[in-house]
Amino acid sequence: MTLALLHTSPVHVPVFDALRDAGHPGLALRHLVHEDLLTRARESGPEAVTGEIRALLAGAVADGARAVLCTCSTIGAVAEAESATLGVPVLRVDRPMAAAAAAQDRVVVLAAIADTLAPTLALLTEEAGDRPVDVRAVVVDGAWARFEAGERDGYLDLVAAAADAVTDCDVIVLAQASMAAAVTRTVTRIPVLSSPGPGLDAAAAAVR
Repeated sequence: MTLALLHTSPVHVPVFDALRDAGHPGLALRHLVHEDLLTRARESGPEAVTGEIRALLAGAVADGARAVLCTCSTIGAVAEAESATLGVPVLRVDRPMAAAAAAQDRVVVLAAIADTLAPTLALLTEEAGDRPVDVRAVVVDGAWARFEAGERDGYLDLVAAAADAVTDCDVIVLAQASMAAAVTRTVTRIPVLSSPGPGLDAAAAAVR
């Protein structure tokens, strides 16, 4: 059984391989890395890459994928929408995290780039349904420049510092999968949620 993962950065490959080894041994992963999708989605909007995403997902299914997990929050909704026509589940990595966050009353969303905020906030609203949830968004200043420069430690330290600066909420959401390792660098007592673990768990269940 094979799960295809659609990434917009190669940094996600070892992260999800490690999560698979720890929690889902025997699950075959096929990594599809297309950094240009995020670049174009940021320039022209996520819908601009719909056709390319559709083709990539169709190719993954033709190659035997039983499900696809999109690990990029910016294009996640576009990918997820293709599930109905592909005939296999297409999951966005941040939905399980958003469902957990939407059960709380006060949520702070941290993002490294502003482009991720609209899809993440829309997902939180969808998961909350009729339930009122106070959601605030924060873009971590300087974080994305560190990420693009390959300065992983500096990137994660900025994200962790931003999380530790939050004081008045019930849960903190790390909007991008690349931020996940910052959880281990925080000292806040507020729960900090990241997407890779719960996202892979959901995708592994879909493959079965």
